[in-house]
Amino acid sequence: MFEMATRDVYERQFDESCGKSCGNASCPECGGQVITDAGEQRCESCGLIIDGHGIDRGPEWRSFERTERKRVGAPRTPTRHDHGLATEIGRHVDANGTPIPGERRQQLSRLRTQHSRSRYQSSRERRLAHGLDEVRRLAGALDLPDSLRDQACRCFRSAQQADLLPGRSMEAVAAASVHAACRCAGLSRTLAELVPLARVAESRVRSAYNALNTELGLPAKPVPPVEFVPRVADALDVTDQIQRRARSLAEASSDEWTHRGANPHAVAAACVYTAAAERDWPLTQARVAAVSDTSTETVRTHHQTLCGVDA
Repeated sequence: MFEMATRDVYERQFDESCGKSCGNASCPECGGQVITDAGEQRCESCGLIIDGHGIDRGPEWRSFERTERKRVGAPRTPTRHDHGLATEIGRHVDANGTPIPGERRQQLSRLRTQHSRSRYQSSRERRLAHGLDEVRRLAGALDLPDSLRDQACRCFRSAQQADLLPGRSMEAVAAASVHAACRCAGLSRTLAELVPLARVAESRVRSAYNALNTELGLPAKPVPPVEFVPRVADALDVTDQIQRRARSLAEASSDEWTHRGANPHAVAAACVYTAAAERDWPLTQARVAAVSDTSTETVRTHHQTLCGVDA
């Protein structure tokens, strides 16, 4: 009873800094001055804790620069439908680490169910959350950096705002968003690597990417063949000399292949095969085609073109 009365008397808004006086408040026992320290009200003279569950409105870190003394919350992230500002209800312990009793757990379980149902204000937000989850899954499976993951999530948001989702599956648009982020960054990632992880047909992913590229005007960059040379060389287990020669062939003919619109992955495979043939390395066109996910005829055609360019 005394605790509730004193809490009602001394409950007020805390000062901006810890350790500051609480105005004209005085201790109910000794009459000393009451201060706030680390989120609690206590008497400076006798040390009586008057309120230990208040909100500490001071800064979360120590700074000696007055311009940096401000409060901040959790960083916003484009990978969540609510930008990462949602709350979570614990299961076994509370915020102080104290175990939650059984009766309280049942109540929190019901609250957690209602909280999960109220996370989405509309079916549009629910679809956005599902699509962003798929984008994060694909980005994690491909081991993409966080910057590309965030860019892919922004691309998916732009696709929903442009009404490009109706008539297309969430998985296809999410995979297309990841592929678009890789293309805009000039990263050597092909649809052949993405489609097995997307759990959707390649034709749907390609159609969704074409829609994104047309409607959103993506600044997609053509990936040069030289970016695919190390991957093909490692898969074929060739020597470093062959890999360096293949890189020089790809760099010398990069502009010509870009104007022709050839598949850079196939061109890189042909460069590795040409470099291996020059050094009599035992490598067949069928093996190169299988590694680069192309046909033997394509490798042969690009190899003949490279021999003519090099000559």
